[in-house]
Order: sequence, then structure tokens, then C-alpha cells
Amino acid sequence: MSVAKREISPDDIMPMAEFESVRAAKSVEIRAVKSNRRVSVGPFTTFYFENYETMWWQVHEMLRAEGGGDAQVADELEAYNPLVPKGRELVATFMIEIPDEVRRHRELARLGHIEDKISITVAGDSIAAVPEQDVERTTADGKTSSVHFLHFPMTDAQAAAFKTAGADVQLRVDHPEYRHIAILPEEVRAALAEDLD
Repeated sequence: MSVAKREISPDDIMPMAEFESVRAAKSVEIRAVKSNRRVSVGPFTTFYFENYETMWWQVHEMLRAEGGGDAQVADELEAYNPLVPKGRELVATFMIEIPDEVRRHRELARLGHIEDKISITVAGDSIAAVPEQDVERTTADGKTSSVHFLHFPMTDAQAAAFKTAGADVQLRVDHPEYRHIAILPEEVRAALAEDLD
């Protein structure tokens, strides 16, 4: 098994004309990658586990959308490289997905600091999520953001347990207003195990 890439470098960025020529095919590839990296927990939260490929795609899509050219590359790499797992962690974009705006506002107001109540349990051992510290995601009045970026740092023993075929892995949200657990399907556990050295 090849070692996963841990950082997107400027050399990894395609010229936009070249990206446009392969974008449709790459989109199909990325959807396949993402299919085993998405886990719903409860009725309206979803974890999207990131890796080099998903972040490479995101950087290119941002460059395409904003058209900033070479001048934009450094900012995008600074924004998205922290979300590429570094070998002893999983990294997820955690989203509270409620289409109805009124209900979404009401739920976000109830879920302050939900980002501090998330963990992965591997063979009974709990790994607390560590939120990205780029900005405070819960306001002073207790309203949380609908998007959070989470790291799950692991010890060597936890990573080894996670990589064991058939391991019991659970994703938990334990907020007083939202308590839900999802058991990772084996194909998801196996895909995420590739993020670990």
C-alpha cells in the first residue's frame, strides 16, 4: 500500500486550462473517493472525512470559482492543507445540514459548543475531536456554526486498533441537545484507515 500524501504543494496545482480538460473525469473519481468517507450521525449531522484527494479537489474548485490565478494559490494551500491528515489523525468537515432556514436557525441556537462534544471510539477507547482553532465557531450567545473542522489525533495503539479489519469503530455526538452514535461500516473504516501511517 502506498503512503498517503500529507500536504498539497504548489507543484501539485494544475493550470486551470488543464484542470478544465480533466475536471469531469476527476469529478467522478472524487465522488468515488468521497463515497466511503461520509458518515451521518443522527437526523441532521454529517461527517465528511478529508484526505489529500478531497482537499486537492477543493483547492482546484476554489481556484476555478474565484479565478485568482497564481496569486490565490498560497492562500488556498494555507486554508486547506491543515485539513489533510498528517498520519496519526483523521480530519473531518462536520456539517449540520438542515434545509429549512427557520429550523436550522433554531437548532444551531441550541447546539452551542457541539464541536467539543464529538468523539470516535475504537475498540472501547475514546478519541476526542479537536476543533480547528482558525475562528470561534460558537458565538457568545450560544449559537454554533453549521460547519466545523475537526481533527481526531490518535496514539500509535489507537491507530493500530483502527486499522484492524473488522474493528468496532463508533462516531459519537454527545451534546445534551443532540446525542447520537453511528457505527462505521467496514468499507468506511477501511477507507479511513488509509489516512493512518
